[in-house]
Formats: sequence, C-alpha cells, structure tokens
Amino acid sequence: MPEIYFHVRWPDGATQRCYSPSTVVEDYFTAGGEYELADFVERSRTALGIAGERVREKFGFHCTGASEQLAVIERTAAGYASAARTAGAAGAVRATRAAGPTGATGAAGARVTVESLVNADGSPR
Repeated sequence: MPEIYFHVRWPDGATQRCYSPSTVVEDYFTAGGEYELADFVERSRTALGIAGERVREKFGFHCTGASEQLAVIERTAAGYASAARTAGAAGAVRATRAAGPTGATGAAGARVTVESLVNADGSPR
C-alpha cells in the first residue's frame, strides 16, 4: 500500500510527522490547510480509520500503525484542548473583572496546520 506522511504544526508551533498506511488522508487534509483542533482530530479519526480498514481489506488485519498514530494525535490534541480551556477560563475571568459581568469573552480556538503531505521517500505529494 502507498504509505504517506503528513507534517503537522500544533497550536504552540511544535511540529509532528504523522503516518498513514494509505493516501486516503489526501481526501481529508491539504498541504497548508489550517483546521480547528477538534476538526483536525475528527478528520484524523476518519482518515486513519479508513486507512486501517484498507489494510485489513488487502492483508486481512487492521493496521496498528494507523491506530497508534491516531492515539498519538488524540493525546497530543487533548493537551492543547486542555490548555485552551484553561486559558479561556482565565481570560474570561480577567475580561469579566475588567468589563463587568456581561463583558466575558472566550479564548480563540486552537488551530492545527497540515504543513505538507509527502510520500514515504520524502517527495512531496
């Protein structure tokens, strides 16, 4: 199967190389595409789930690499979601104190950028 890698930039600027055993991720991500954190995780679940099933159809077993990659994405995203909730709550408290009870605002949504999609040999898709 043609494996593919997608390079991700998390909300704090950290980067991660992610694996898929199938090019199906190209149906869910574009190079340079920016996604809300929750949307990125949901797209990852769908794409890597399909990729794992494609391996099952071809080889008779689900791809553990796809499952493990999804687990890493979910753990990483959970940390950013928790930080965003904490920052949002602190920001809302500060805004309420400054603007009064009706002036609270939430924090901006965390975003993830898919910087590139590349073949296993590193060549761009």
